[in-house]
Amino acid sequence: MENRRIIQVEEKVPFRLLLPLSIQHMFAMFGASVLVPFLFGINPAVVLFMNGLGTLIFIFVTKGKAPAYLGSSFAFLAPAGIVISKFGYEYALGGFVAVGFLGCILAFVIYKVGYKWIDIVLPPAAMGPVVALIGLELSGSAAKNAGLLDEVINPGNVIVFLVTLGFAVFGSVLFRGFLSIIPILIAVIAGYVAAIACGLVDFSAVTAAPVFAIPNFSAPKFNPEAIMIILPVILVITSEHIGHQVVTSKIVGRDLLKDPGLHRSIFGDNFSTMLSGMIGSVPTTTYGENIGVMAVTKVYSVQVIAGAAIISIICSFIGKLSALIQTIPGPVIGGISFLLYGMIGTSGLRILVDSQVDYGKNRNQALTAVIFVTGLSGIKVNFGNVQLTGMVLACVTGMILSLVFYAFDKLKLTNDQ
Repeated sequence: MENRRIIQVEEKVPFRLLLPLSIQHMFAMFGASVLVPFLFGINPAVVLFMNGLGTLIFIFVTKGKAPAYLGSSFAFLAPAGIVISKFGYEYALGGFVAVGFLGCILAFVIYKVGYKWIDIVLPPAAMGPVVALIGLELSGSAAKNAGLLDEVINPGNVIVFLVTLGFAVFGSVLFRGFLSIIPILIAVIAGYVAAIACGLVDFSAVTAAPVFAIPNFSAPKFNPEAIMIILPVILVITSEHIGHQVVTSKIVGRDLLKDPGLHRSIFGDNFSTMLSGMIGSVPTTTYGENIGVMAVTKVYSVQVIAGAAIISIICSFIGKLSALIQTIPGPVIGGISFLLYGMIGTSGLRILVDSQVDYGKNRNQALTAVIFVTGLSGIKVNFGNVQLTGMVLACVTGMILSLVFYAFDKLKLTNDQ
């Protein structure tokens, strides 16, 4: 490590480094991952438990060959929010189970037909903007969580928001060594201290909470309409997953789509999401933040990621920690969201850069442009009780347009072959 040697996926890490490196991975996903249960209004303990368990399942399914940490998925926020407001959280869980089950079926299909079709249905010029829209579509909610869109703005909210965002942004640029890996955690702590100073934190729930507690597991309920509202997200999470695997492959220098295979990684991801819905947690997904940690540290060892997963599971049973997390006020979450939502957006742009998309070709310009405008325009398309809008509609539009271009190529009608 002192010589910045690359530690590959299957290599073991010395025990003296295993714990800090594992904590580092958990810190990287912590701020973003617990934000999702905050937005859904549930206790984050069950989410920490499922993120850890889901990661261990993913490592097992991929035979320890695909380094990835599974955190809470942002892609479900918009449709799940509709279901929660209309039916309740239990019915959103049923939608999560349905999406995970469909994803497992998709993994079997990929196992039978291979993965080369991806370049036809979702070429990089389409995949990049679809992944970017996951963050861009949610960008407005960051200001709302911070209280900056209220009719009467609380000065304390502004102070806490600026402290949190400042530490997150400038810390990611100025921090060195170990601190450079955890600017998100440091920003949360700094914002939390500022919130206490501004009188925005109430510790009564922490005092009343037990030291140890079982995560609040709950069972799903199923409603066809609720399922159909959430089901189209399978298109987004599939493109997001493929994008993450492509980026990770470039970082570790191996074709993870081939070995262990895209079918294995998609199955592990979606099986975890299905199990999450069954126990009351939020959907899981591979995390760009942890991919970034691997890129910076050059430590790709699955052993380190498994260690982070075990730590996350242990934390889920500490009752006072779960209660403390829930006292984090909106301005802190809003400040972090400003950066994290943008990071999700830039991960989509990274796909475009890493894939060297040629925008000298009219098809690539048209494909990316139409997807971005479709996702951000607010257009809504209804099919019965199912409404497609935002990133989901953009993903469907991009897939259709990509298939049309492919057909034009086959008929030798395009001018840029």
